[in-house]
Amino acid sequence: MKRIVGSLGALPVLLMAGAAFADQPRPWEVTFQPAATGIMGQITWFMHYTLWFIVPITLLVLFLLAYCILRFRASANPTPSRTSHNTVIEVIWTVGPVVVLLFLAIPSFQLLTAQYNPPEEPKLTVKATGNQWNWDYEYQVDQPLTFNSAILADKDRQAAGKSDLAVYPRLLTVDNEMVVPVNTTTRVLVTGNDVIHSFAVPAFGIKIDAVPGRMNETWFKADKEGLYYGQCSELCGKDHAYMPIAVRVVSEAQYNTWLAAARTDLGGANKALMAEIDAQRNVASAAH
Repeated sequence: MKRIVGSLGALPVLLMAGAAFADQPRPWEVTFQPAATGIMGQITWFMHYTLWFIVPITLLVLFLLAYCILRFRASANPTPSRTSHNTVIEVIWTVGPVVVLLFLAIPSFQLLTAQYNPPEEPKLTVKATGNQWNWDYEYQVDQPLTFNSAILADKDRQAAGKSDLAVYPRLLTVDNEMVVPVNTTTRVLVTGNDVIHSFAVPAFGIKIDAVPGRMNETWFKADKEGLYYGQCSELCGKDHAYMPIAVRVVSEAQYNTWLAAARTDLGGANKALMAEIDAQRNVASAAH
């Protein structure tokens, strides 16, 4: 009985550990990554919602094409009709699409509005500057923190403690992740330093261009701790495919500890944070 109670007590940690590294591309993935923000949840809902219109319309058009091909082929209809128009049909194919578009447009505009209007004033602002082919992050806090984030070479994985490909996938792992607290509205100011880049994290439902000389703004509020991956999504040169984005979402206490240490020793702060997260995961696995 004690063992069962202990396992149940560890369940939240297990769920956190299980979900922590789930948000990354998968082979043959045909749907969105699991939502880690409310906005991404709305995007996923809207995708499912539109399928209720797309699938029936596609089947209807397929049926009409097949019917016309068979019913009005030359051998079955040697004397074609000379009808020039049909008022009923013209009204149906005019009014029908208008109604469908209204059902799609209203929730679409609502989602678009939500994407650009955070429900509360952001508590954290991070400036992301795209370079060929890495990102600079500037934390706009009382004592600003600035660092560069670039793809991690395979030869440097072991030294960085990122040898586990399941957690740190090849071509997506970076040397320094953006670290943010969970359940915190985070504003991201995005710009480019040389050419146009694009800051995109699928699990957060954000994608915004980084244009030189222009400051674009997006936001997210991650509701699950974990490590989330994205990539530059605007063709920006020969190493465009090697410009990943990694955002580590942690508890507020872990974030505050990391931020204080990162100002003087970024590498040490990252390793200490990783060690704490690994220890939590190991405890959860042992309890399970």
